[in-house]
Amino acid sequence: MARDSLCGRDLLRPTIRRASSISRAGQRGDTPPLEELQRLLWTRAPPMGHVDEVWPNLYVGDLYIARDKAQLSRMGISHVVNAAAGRFHIDTGPKFYKDLLVDYYGVEAEDSPNFDLSIYFYPVARYIRAALNSPRGKVLVHCAMGISRSATLVLAFLMICEDMSLADAIQAVRSHRGICPNSGFLKQLRELDLRLGREKRMGAGAC
Repeated sequence: MARDSLCGRDLLRPTIRRASSISRAGQRGDTPPLEELQRLLWTRAPPMGHVDEVWPNLYVGDLYIARDKAQLSRMGISHVVNAAAGRFHIDTGPKFYKDLLVDYYGVEAEDSPNFDLSIYFYPVARYIRAALNSPRGKVLVHCAMGISRSATLVLAFLMICEDMSLADAIQAVRSHRGICPNSGFLKQLRELDLRLGREKRMGAGAC
């Protein structure tokens, strides 16, 4: 199986940690340099399962939870974002989930530093926001290992729709799941952080 990030993590038991106590307040300060952001990502993280709740009703997971329809049903997942969609990646899609009441959003992303994932930041963030605002909305965002592509999209959501800085978003997610966006994705997130900072100073809304 292809590795999902330069930071390897073992796949552990499929535990589900809850995030109901996560603060929703975010403060946007100066954007740290890449080296400091990498240190935040490399600090000790909790043991990682196949899926973890990293924000209220928002889950990050791997390919195993994405294919475990019985578990998704028990969790009450209403929306699935596949950040590794496509026949050569995790080929699920609407037909795979046709026996579940699940809305599907596929992103055909490569876990490569050269892949431009930023073009999906705003569309996916708005999809997640709408899903969480829907009745009984619970969202799973997954890729192969649940640490790079899916984590990057969730960080972007927290920055765009929850007005978090990148550093605060990393800390919020890593308090529940070990993540490690590849170097290219981290640069794209930093660029997003700078852009959102400029827009906030101009009084523009993002989500």
